[in-house]
Amino acid sequence: MSVKRYRKHFIPLESNPDVFTDLIHKLGASPTLGFRDVLTLDEPELLPRPALALILIFPTLEAYESQKEKEEALYEECAGSAREEEVVWFEQTINNACGLYAILHAVCNGDARNFIHTGSFLATLLETCLTPRERALALESSGELESAYATAAKQGDSAVPANAEDEVDFHFVCFAKSSKNSHMYELDGDRKGPVDKGALLGSNDDIFTEGVLGIVREYIQREGGESSNFSLMALVRA
Repeated sequence: MSVKRYRKHFIPLESNPDVFTDLIHKLGASPTLGFRDVLTLDEPELLPRPALALILIFPTLEAYESQKEKEEALYEECAGSAREEEVVWFEQTINNACGLYAILHAVCNGDARNFIHTGSFLATLLETCLTPRERALALESSGELESAYATAAKQGDSAVPANAEDEVDFHFVCFAKSSKNSHMYELDGDRKGPVDKGALLGSNDDIFTEGVLGIVREYIQREGGESSNFSLMALVRA
């Protein structure tokens, strides 16, 4: 398995909904959007709603790497433009920033796009960077993003790593709806592109359909069924 080389390194974000919410507001998302912990998959009345996207945090164990390698062999690298894409996908080119890429996937797809302020960092990114390569370069070179991210990474309860190049054992992926169709996509900047999970959402559904929840459960089962090693956040609209 090839090892990805990065030109830039960030301190990893704590998987904390307050930290994630603060960062999306700094980047231009409306205060009406925010992240909430998902504490159960089996009690519908306790799910935070209306949810626009999910971010799953999980250990990068051998089962995940093996599954990813099999799936990667089935499709080509993403190279389309925003005019053709069903979803906006960001290639991860900044080390240890998978939390950032999950946040970007959550707020830049589906109905969440309607809650991005005109003229903000996020709005400019979507309007001017029409290919994955353009988006990757824009994220790497943005001082505004780096400053906002550095502030967010120092928040939370976890100790900040001394070295941004140290590898971490957890990974973040996003599940979000296309703004062009009813399909749900797995969005992971460490893959070749977005993974279409099928038409699991109706036009008026939030993300918590049984089909989407089933995919989350599959992740947990694949890694041995230890749900305590996983956490889940939902991007919700107030």
